[in-house]
Amino acid sequence: MQRIVMFSGGSACRSINLALARKDVHLTRVVPAWDSGGSSRLIRERLNILSVGDIRQALMTMAHGERRSGDVVRIFNTRVSGTAGTEAARTEFRLYADGNHPLLQRIEPGLRGAVINYLNTFATAVGDDFDFRNGSIGNFILTGACIAHNGDVNTAIFVFRKLCDIHGDVWPSTLENDLILSGTLRNGERRSPQDALTKLSEADAALGIEDIRLAGTAGREPLANPVVTEAIRSADLIAFGPGSFYTSVLPHLLVRGVVSAVESAACPVLFVGNVLQCRETTGMTLVDLVDRFVGKWGSVAVTGAVPSLKVLANRVLSPCDKSVAGFPYLAARHHAAGERTGYVVVEDDFEDVWNRGQHDGDLVAEQILGLLRHDTISVTPMR
Repeated sequence: MQRIVMFSGGSACRSINLALARKDVHLTRVVPAWDSGGSSRLIRERLNILSVGDIRQALMTMAHGERRSGDVVRIFNTRVSGTAGTEAARTEFRLYADGNHPLLQRIEPGLRGAVINYLNTFATAVGDDFDFRNGSIGNFILTGACIAHNGDVNTAIFVFRKLCDIHGDVWPSTLENDLILSGTLRNGERRSPQDALTKLSEADAALGIEDIRLAGTAGREPLANPVVTEAIRSADLIAFGPGSFYTSVLPHLLVRGVVSAVESAACPVLFVGNVLQCRETTGMTLVDLVDRFVGKWGSVAVTGAVPSLKVLANRVLSPCDKSVAGFPYLAARHHAAGERTGYVVVEDDFEDVWNRGQHDGDLVAEQILGLLRHDTISVTPMR
């Protein structure tokens, strides 16, 4: 069975993940460990623990792709109500933690006991004043498992996968639990943490991001998760994207050990372009993003060499400026720009005709499988 490793965020490659999970391949998702938004932020601030939101979301996507739809998966994919008060939210959480929720009562005792144990471990750790509103039950279970296994998030993920009968792998690119992602704008000002870059103001988005930095609170460089480097070295294809470029794709290159592992894998490397621009990439083209990606790769690679990428670009056919939810389409290149050296841009109609602005996962999966069947990879020096 051929092995594919995908670096992305929690949700952008959902349709591609779903499609690949139904093919005869082994898929490994590598997700960020520096998420600072949503309920992950509350958990991280309270427990000084690695962000689990993107991990849990990718695991649930994997479960969906593998057609796991049992009650355990349903429990892991639910949220506490966000509209009621804090006490009502705590009462709702206790339905799960006390084993009284109807979904829990329907699963076999061994699984039920494990879920209840992890929820109560989480509740004890966060204390009586934690705000459960709109919190993910899956996040709470995954965090409780991490605490129960002495902070070992890899073991917690392994247990989570076994509880849901998930075959594919999902790992954070690093095990560092105090990472802060920051970005420098083109006027020299800095913005942090991760969610501040994702939600740039219109004025900051118009300026654009010049560079990013990923470091622990003591300034140390993050180290790659050993299971990630192991997955890379045994991969038959490695893909970067789709996802928020500066917060979910590019930062993986700053995790020491990732680039060197990809170099040693000597397999095809694919860059999957987004369909739309976002606040992070206002006014940029896909070629602009790939140039940034290649430049960052060359700056961190020991050899100074970069992979010969194949880039998948959604073809923008409309001559008029169009947008989805306020975000313009991401053009492959400026009209006056010619072909660049060092990588090949392949344009096709990758947008889902029923979900504008999103990838057609089956079409992208077929491209990936075709690359596995027919392509090879080489390393090209930086120009």
